[in-house]
Amino acid sequence: MSRRKGELTSAGIDSGWPHQIARLASLGTMEQGDAIAKFCASLSLCPRGHSVVWESEWHRVYCFAKLEDAEAFLTHFGGEWFDPRDRGRGHKWHFWYKGRAKEKRNGRGR
Repeated sequence: MSRRKGELTSAGIDSGWPHQIARLASLGTMEQGDAIAKFCASLSLCPRGHSVVWESEWHRVYCFAKLEDAEAFLTHFGGEWFDPRDRGRGHKWHFWYKGRAKEKRNGRGR
């Protein structure tokens, strides 16, 4: 897959904005999207996020450079912590394998 010059890559986002929160995409109505944009205007939110699917439901992932910004977002809008290592690879990039990174750290993964 080719990249456009200057485009943020997934690896670039994960290293520059490591604190990530996943919210159900169905919760992101237009009104909520405007509220999120206003709330995050002064926070370290990445200009580009991504989406993943878990158990047939899409989740929007919001990425922050600062831990305190991610915690403030989580407190205000809800969601759950997302570990980028749990995201699928290759043609399965959009799948969320919850807990896979933890299993690998504990020596149970492949």
